Formats: sequence, C-alpha cells, structure tokens
Amino acid sequence: MSDYMFMLESHLRPDQNRVLKEVQAAAAEANMNLFITGGAMRDMLGGFPIQDIDFTVEGNAPKLAKTVAAKSKAEVLRVDENRKVAYLLFPGGVHVTIGMARQEKFAKAGSKPQVSPATLHEYLRGCDFTINSIALSLNPASRGLLLDPNNGVGDLERKELRAVSNFALYDDPVRMLRLQRFRIRLSFAIDERTKMQYDNAREANLESKVSASSLLEELRHIAAEPNVADVVKTLEEEKLLTLFASSLTGAKVNHAGLQKLQKMRQMIPVGSDIELPMMGLFLDVLTEKFTPKEEQALAKSLVLEKADLDQWHKLDARAKKLEKDLKSAKLQKPSQLYLAVSKASGDLILYLLLNSKERIVQDRIKNFFGKYLPMAQEVTDRDVTAAKGVEPGTPKFQKAREEVILQRLDARPKKTPPPEEPPAVPPPPAPMFARKYSSRT
Repeated sequence: MSDYMFMLESHLRPDQNRVLKEVQAAAAEANMNLFITGGAMRDMLGGFPIQDIDFTVEGNAPKLAKTVAAKSKAEVLRVDENRKVAYLLFPGGVHVTIGMARQEKFAKAGSKPQVSPATLHEYLRGCDFTINSIALSLNPASRGLLLDPNNGVGDLERKELRAVSNFALYDDPVRMLRLQRFRIRLSFAIDERTKMQYDNAREANLESKVSASSLLEELRHIAAEPNVADVVKTLEEEKLLTLFASSLTGAKVNHAGLQKLQKMRQMIPVGSDIELPMMGLFLDVLTEKFTPKEEQALAKSLVLEKADLDQWHKLDARAKKLEKDLKSAKLQKPSQLYLAVSKASGDLILYLLLNSKERIVQDRIKNFFGKYLPMAQEVTDRDVTAAKGVEPGTPKFQKAREEVILQRLDARPKKTPPPEEPPAVPPPPAPMFARKYSSRT
C-alpha cells in the first residue's frame, strides 16, 4: 500500500471506507479507470475532515453510479446529464459524486458548456482551482499514484487559492462565489493573479451570468459549510448574496440566526455517523425574515427541486415527532436517549436545538452531544472484537459495535473506595526547656 492510500484510508470514516471499496469493485468489474479527485484529495492533503468523496472515471459515470447504487442500496439524488456527474447518498449519510473525466468549453461567460470525454490529465487541467485539481489513482496497476499537474499540493502547503487558468472565472462565473467560500472555509489567501482575475470579472459584471442551476448547486454547498454564517456574511460584503434572491440584503439577512445555526452545527463532532442534510434547515433560517411572497420568489428564481422544498417546508412537522419522542418519560437510560437521538436526522436535531421551547428536549440533546456521543466514539474496533469476537468489516460488526456502546452507556461507574487515612502520628514530645541557674554572687 502506498503512503497516499494509507493516508486516504486513515482519513476516511469506516462507512466511507466501505463506500470506497464498493465503488472500486464496481469500476474494476466495468473495466473503468477510477480516481479520487476534488475535495476529498484537497481535504486529505490539507489535513481537513473529508466531507464528501469525489470519484472521477474515464468512461460512463452515470452508468457506473447506477450499478453501484443497485448493489449498495445507495440513492441517486440527481444526475447532471450535461457534465455526466451523478450525486449519490449511501447508507450512513455518505455523500459521493461519480463524474466523467471531461473537457468543458464555454462559448461565452456563464453559458452551458460543451462537454466531451477526456483523459484524467486533461480533466485536471480544466478544473477551477489548483487545490481541487489533484487526483489519486485507484486502479490496480497504479493504485496510490498521485497526479498533480497544476502543483496543487504546493498551493495547499502555501495556503493559497490559485485559479488553474487565466480564464477560469470568466468561463464559469459561479467560481467567484466558490472562491470566497473556500477562502472562508480554509482560511487561505487568494493568489495575486487570481485576485486580479476576480476583480476584472466583477468589473465586467460577470456574476450576473451565473445560471440558476449553478446558483442552486452552490447554495447546497454553502448550506453544508460548518462556517455557514461567516460564508453568508462574506458573500453579502462582496455584494454576491443577492444573486440568490433580491431580498437578501440589509435587515432581511438573518445573521443572528445563522450565527446560532453555525454554533449549533459545530456541536456535531467530526466523524459522527449522524446524517446531516442541511439545505432545508439552512433555507429555514436564512429566510426567517422573509414574507411568504419573498420565499416563493426565492424558490422560483433558483428553481428549487421538490426534495429541497420538502426538506424546507416540512421541517417543523418532521421535528415535532422527534420532539415528542425526546419528551417521553420512557427515556430513562442513557442508552435509550442515545438511540433516540443518534438515529434521528441531524437537521431535525439542530432544528429542535434552535427552536424547541421544551427544556427537557434541549437538555437531553445537549447531554447527548456533551456526554453520550463522546463516550460512544471512545469505543474502538479492538474493544468490539474483544467483547463480541466479531472482526471489523464483517456483516455483524456494526450491530456488535452498537451493543458494546449501549452496554457502556448504561454501566454504572465503579465506585472508587475512599483513600485510606494514614496512621495517626503521635504528637511530638513537649519541648525540654533548659533549667535556669541564678548566677553566684
């Protein structure tokens, strides 16, 4: 195993590693060249948590995605038929993209690109920023080989955002929003030439050329950002926020609510198995000060899909059921509370933290994050094998792991005996005073 493969597998959660193996197996069976690319490589090499896994294949990506979904019970969320990119959700909340290695040519700024199949090297040279143009081969003959034609690794080390080409922001102006989002998330500086390209594109008002579909995709990424409030504030300062809705200006921007959401969002630790669909909750907080007419205008301008609208408008009704469960007097044991919260969708948990008036619900969720979830994350694979005799990777392992966690949560802490008192030390003898003799006269 190469050092990079070891690094990748060390950064991935167990459920993400399982997905990696499933996609590798499907690509090998289809005789397709498969690579890890994009954000997964950037986050791995930059030392950041890997949120989504981006696969690129030299071949028919949607067909491979369909095959993978059928074998692994994953859900195909949507497919970009033009770019040949499929977005999937795997059990355990693992988000994956499987895209075709491609070249994109733009007739004019913001236009629909003409897409053609390409080699991986051609694809990497057409990416947006150098830190996103790094790949790792997953093919048997070259497994673990790092491909970095634009020196993205060097820019990661310098903590610098640099466009791959001199026309990256002109061709696809949504990259201007992406540039600001990455600047906030990674705390990287913008390369001088890229900053000049950005300023020239803004002077030419190219942000107005961003399509509704590109804006919607970017808004999904913004919703998933841990520092979502900071990203929204930056876009407002850059006068880019009104691209999503003309009402997003001044007092209509719910900065206080977004800051609270950001704080609550960061309570969910890295590596947690809690599924976290954020789009509906983000829209709910973002538009809190909107009128119904303004909400409808935003949905229409972005061409929100039914899944997005359902996540947004049915959020309160879905959260009511969880709130009722968490109020129940039946939740007597830590294991019962752990199961009730850990099995719930993350957006509902955060929604209740933000909005529930029930003190017991608030306290129980905070106990889950403050005590029970950290205890669960302390259970190692070795602990499970020692307690249940089940090896990692086997079908029964996940269930065995849950059983060990629940047993630990309900185990009464051992009472430590009070320290023994040291033996009594006898008091020191009374001091001997010298006798006084009177002087002879």
